[in-house]
Amino acid sequence: MHALFEEAGKFQAGRVLSEAEASSQIELETGKRVKVKAANVLLKFDKPQPAELIASAQALAPQIELDLAWEFAPEDEFGFNDLAREYFSDKPSLDQQAAMLFRLFEAPHYFRRSGKGRFRKAPAEIVQQALAAIEKKKQVQAQITAWAGELAQGHCPAPIREHLYRILFKPDKNGAEYKAVVEASRQTRTAPLALLQAAGAIDSAYQFHWKRFLFEYFPKGTGFPPLSAPAIADDLPIAAVAAFSIDDSSTTEIDDALSVQGLGTGRVTLGIHIAAPGLALQPGSAIDQVARQRLSTVYMPGHKITMLPDDVVQAYTLQEGRDCPAVSLYVVLDEASFAVQESSTRVERVPIAANLRHDMLDAFVTEGWLEGNAGGAVPEPAAQLREPLSFLWRLARHLKAQRELVRGKPESFNRPDYNFKLVGNEGREPDGSEQVEITVRRRGAPLDLIVAEAMILANSTWGQLLADFGVPGIYRSQASLAPGVKVRMGTKAAPHAGIGVKCYAWSTSPLRRYTDLVNQWQIIAAARHGRTAALAAPFKPKDADLFSIISSFDAASTAYNGYQAGMERFWTLRYLHQHDVKELVGTVFREGLVRADDLPLVLPVMGADGLPRGSQVRVRLGATDEISLEVTGTVVERIEAAAPVSAEDDSGEEEEPVAGPIAIAVDVTEGDELDNAADNPPS
Repeated sequence: MHALFEEAGKFQAGRVLSEAEASSQIELETGKRVKVKAANVLLKFDKPQPAELIASAQALAPQIELDLAWEFAPEDEFGFNDLAREYFSDKPSLDQQAAMLFRLFEAPHYFRRSGKGRFRKAPAEIVQQALAAIEKKKQVQAQITAWAGELAQGHCPAPIREHLYRILFKPDKNGAEYKAVVEASRQTRTAPLALLQAAGAIDSAYQFHWKRFLFEYFPKGTGFPPLSAPAIADDLPIAAVAAFSIDDSSTTEIDDALSVQGLGTGRVTLGIHIAAPGLALQPGSAIDQVARQRLSTVYMPGHKITMLPDDVVQAYTLQEGRDCPAVSLYVVLDEASFAVQESSTRVERVPIAANLRHDMLDAFVTEGWLEGNAGGAVPEPAAQLREPLSFLWRLARHLKAQRELVRGKPESFNRPDYNFKLVGNEGREPDGSEQVEITVRRRGAPLDLIVAEAMILANSTWGQLLADFGVPGIYRSQASLAPGVKVRMGTKAAPHAGIGVKCYAWSTSPLRRYTDLVNQWQIIAAARHGRTAALAAPFKPKDADLFSIISSFDAASTAYNGYQAGMERFWTLRYLHQHDVKELVGTVFREGLVRADDLPLVLPVMGADGLPRGSQVRVRLGATDEISLEVTGTVVERIEAAAPVSAEDDSGEEEEPVAGPIAIAVDVTEGDELDNAADNPPS
C-alpha cells in the first residue's frame, strides 16, 4: 500500500509501513521514515510506484485548463477528487486525481485552500484581479530582462539612471530597476557598482558622491525657503573694546572674536565675544526650524552647506567695521600670573576692528615674533595687534598647561591637520575637475592655540554658569582617559577628562552648530535673569526637547563628518592622480593598514601585516577608484623600525572617521524570497 500526502506545503508519496487511526508510518523512496497524520494523507493506492505517480501527475497537471476547471467547480467547498470527476470523467484515474490536486494547489488565484485537499473557488472579480496582476508581473519581468540585457551590453536605461541612488542606497528590492541591476550583475558576474560605471550610469565620480549625500540627507535640495533675518529689538549697549576675529579665509560664519584691555596695568580684561543670533531667533520660529533640521554646517573641500541662510548669517556674523550683537564673556586676569580674578557675561554690541585670517598670517605670526624677536614684515592689521596677540599667546600656553595638570598628562597630537584648496572654484560649487592643493596646518600654531584656548575657557566658564543657576544646557563630558571611555553629550554639567575642565558646554559657534545656538539661548537667560534664569530660559530641566536635540545632533554630526572624510579621501585620490604619485612613505598604525606621513590617506597595504605598529615604510600604490574610494598598496621598503605610536590623538574626543570604500545596499546573493512573499501573501 502506498500513500500520497501533504507535509508543510509539499506533496510526497511513499510505502505505508503501518497505519493507525490518527497517523501512518510511511517510508519514502529515499528510505527515510516519517510519521504522517491521517488528515494529511490524500490518496492511497497499490499501483503505480509513488515516484511514477508523482511524475505522471506533474506532467498532466499543466494540461488542466484553469478557466474551465473554475467553471466546473461547485460554489461550495469541494475536494480535489470531486473536481477531477467533473473535469475528466465520473471515474478519474489515479494520476488524474493527483494532477488535479497539484493544479489546484498551485493556482491560489483561482481556488482558495480550505483544508488538506479541500478548496473553494475564488469570486470572479478576485480571479480577474489576480489574472491582471499575473499579466502585469509578466510584463514587469520582461522589462527587467530587457533592462538587464542593456546593462550587460554597456548601456544604462533611463529609469535606472533616474533612480540610481535609490537603487544603490535605499532600494525597493521588489522594484524592477533594482532587480534589473541584480540580474545583470549575476549574468555578467560583475559587481553592481562596476556594472553601473561601465554602463555609463555614473558620469562623474564627484557628482556621484555629492548626489549620494544629497539623496540621503538633503532630498529636497540645499536651498532655503524665503527667510529674512529678524531684527534685534533690544537696545544693546556698545562695548568699549576693539575686538578682532581669527579664522581662515573661507570662513563666512564668523562666530567669535577677542579683545584685550588693560595691558600694562597689572589687571587685564580678556573679552571673548560670540555672535548672538539667539537674541533675534526664537525657538520654534521658521528660521529655528530650518536650523534644527540641519543641525550643523556641512563642510567639505571647496564647498559647504550652511546651517543658516546666507542673509541670516550676514546679519549676525562678526564682520569687521560693524558694531555686532554679541554675547560677551569678560575674564579679569592678573597680568603676571594669569590668575582669574572675576568673570561676567554681557549682552551687547561689540565693535569689530579686524577679521584676521590665520592661513595668511601663520607664516608671520610665529612664536618668535610674539615673544618680541624681530621677524619678517607682518601684514596689517595683525602688526598693530602684536601686544594683545603676545598676551593671548602667553595666556593660551598657561591655560593649556593648567588643563594638562588636570588631565594628568600633556595633550599629544600625532597627526597634522590638512587644508584642501580647490584651484578655480572660488564662488561656485565644485564639479570634480578642479586642481587640488593639500597643505599641512600644524596643530598648536600660535594663532590656532590662542583661539582654541579662548573657546575652551568660554565653553567651560559658561557651562559652569548654567550649572550654578540650575539652567540645563547641552554638555560634552568624558569620565576618564581610560581606554574605551568615550565623550558623551548630556544635559548636566560633568567633567571632561580629555580636555581637563570641570564641565564643557559648546557655546561658541551658534551660527554653524545648533547645540551652540541652544546653549546661547540658555546663557542669555542666565546673563539677564541670574538666579531666576531657570524660569526664563527656553529649555527647562529634564526638557525632552533637549534630549531629542542631542540625539539628532549626534546622528547628523556622524553623517556629516563621515561625508567630509569621504570627500577629503576623494580629493586625496585626485591629488595622487594629478601629481602622478606612484609611491609614498607612511606609518603602520594598525594591522595591514598604513597612514601616509604627508597626506590625509589611510590604505590597506600588502606586506604590512607582520610589521609592528609605528614602522615607517615606503609603499607602492596600486590602482585607485574614485567612486568606490578604494586604493591599495604594497610595501617595497621598510625605512625605520617601529617607534611608539598612539592609535588616535589623545584629545579626549573620538577619532575622526577614516573614510574607506563605500558600502551599497545591492545584494546579488539574495534569492527570490521577496518575490515569493509578495506573490503569495498570507490568506
